[in-house]
Amino acid sequence: MIYKRLFGAIVVALVLATSTGLCQEPEELTVFAAASLTGAFGEIGQLYENETGIHVLFNFDGSQALATQMVNGAYADVFASANTKQINVVKKAGLMNTSRIAIFTKNKPALIVPIDNPAGITGLSDLNRSGLKIVIGTDDVPIGDYTRQIMDKLENDTTYGYWYKVGFYNNVVSRETNVNYIVSKVALGEADAGIAYKSDVTPAMAEKIARIEIPEKYNVIAEYPMGALNQTRYPAQADMFMRLVESDQGRAVLEKYGFDPVSGPAIPSTAASNAKAAA
Repeated sequence: MIYKRLFGAIVVALVLATSTGLCQEPEELTVFAAASLTGAFGEIGQLYENETGIHVLFNFDGSQALATQMVNGAYADVFASANTKQINVVKKAGLMNTSRIAIFTKNKPALIVPIDNPAGITGLSDLNRSGLKIVIGTDDVPIGDYTRQIMDKLENDTTYGYWYKVGFYNNVVSRETNVNYIVSKVALGEADAGIAYKSDVTPAMAEKIARIEIPEKYNVIAEYPMGALNQTRYPAQADMFMRLVESDQGRAVLEKYGFDPVSGPAIPSTAASNAKAAA
């Protein structure tokens, strides 16, 4: 398989670099990643460990919480955010390697309801009905920011308007700091609806929640950037993890979990190229 040969070359390059003192080989790589990436990155992390023997320690949370942790001194090798705003917070603090930040996948918000949908919600037009219980993200978590953008579009559309937006927010019973909390509350029937990502209706959750698409004219595209931290003690291994995410196999995993691909071919590995040159 071409990918396995390519990834094997990356591993060889890292071994050579370690043996010549160019980098320190870790037992563990620390990756801070948006909560919505939990399933996909968990699988990619296992692929990485299987090939390298290096365990990936993940910290999954709202991107804003992760950014705050790093700005306040938490150690991470790689940061993958659910929006550019939070990665820019870390960048502004001087913590990101600005030469290695790239959008690696995309996503879209979606309306989610309990699988039995007791409130009979069929779309956006139902969300201002009096008495509904809706759960959304806080304004600083990416899914909350995307929800606010959607509501602003609806307010400016004559079909919905200002009072629709007022009715929607009157129905909000909880604002969560992590998209996984939104999904959990809807799945448990603690809310009639929530706004999460389309990727959150995973095969494991499909028996508990249903997804209702948001029309394109009102929706927004969530772009996910990723980069290495200046503080990383393992730059070669951090780069290797990011290239695995950006590879054909990494993209396939992300798409399996409901994420959308970025345009252009998978990014080739510099480490693999170096290995070929040294051969």
